[in-house]
Amino acid sequence: MKYDVIIVGGSYSGMAAALQLLRARRSVLIIDGGKRRNRSASHSHGFLGSDGVDPAELARIARAQLEAYPTLTWQDGDVGRASGTMDDFQVTCGDTIYTAKRLLLAIGVSDRLPAIPGVAERWGKSIFHCPYCHGYELHQGRVGVIATGPMSIHQAQLLPEWGDTTFFLNGTFELDQAAEDELIHRGVTIETTRIRQIDGSADVVLTDGRRMSFAGLFTAPHNEPSTPIAAQLGCEIVETVMGTQIGTGEARETTVPGVFACGDAARMPHSVSLAVGDGAWAGAQLHRSLVWPTS
Repeated sequence: MKYDVIIVGGSYSGMAAALQLLRARRSVLIIDGGKRRNRSASHSHGFLGSDGVDPAELARIARAQLEAYPTLTWQDGDVGRASGTMDDFQVTCGDTIYTAKRLLLAIGVSDRLPAIPGVAERWGKSIFHCPYCHGYELHQGRVGVIATGPMSIHQAQLLPEWGDTTFFLNGTFELDQAAEDELIHRGVTIETTRIRQIDGSADVVLTDGRRMSFAGLFTAPHNEPSTPIAAQLGCEIVETVMGTQIGTGEARETTVPGVFACGDAARMPHSVSLAVGDGAWAGAQLHRSLVWPTS
């Protein structure tokens, strides 16, 4: 069977795209490896209508709703290879090769976290990247920002909205005077001593032995698409201030005709709400390409 669309990745953006296509009565295959980016988080905030819902439950409900459409096929597993051209793409999952007229890459990103002992274990639990998603629940407590590069300045400038903020440079870069003045103006405490480890819930242990306790910590990890499939297909990969992502046009089509991309792997900033909106747009635009192939 040749599908109209194969969607690689069945998290929020992929499912949002699938919904538009299924409602257009198109045959859709979703191949998903089950590794949602927010799988460590117990609550998802900022998504209208589902604020505070367990993200696993949000994903479960969405999948159940998609499976009510008869033109959906869902395949659990990882894609090993993708190739082909417009109207004739091949995707390998395990020992099976699937074919489709179009591909949509909703593959998400991998997070390259600061190489500090204790960070990875607390990611999504007491260490976060988005204050809009997790800041409110900290109840105006003390918050810390762990720098990953100069762009972390903007994160540190924003966080005082949610609590007294300490900015840990951790040897990643040196502040210029203008940035330092702006942080001080925002009430941010600047800490230059390096971090030895993260302990407890969100305790920062410095190399000089000091321990500083926080309601939560924030950091901005560097990102890259979670699999090499886009590059394998020949899609342009573009540099961003936070890593790399798949290059797309306004209609979410990549530089390879017939291959579309959406969600965290193809846009920034990142959140569930933005991923769902981006996926819905990508699904509709992909459908238009099936109706008007040369437009």
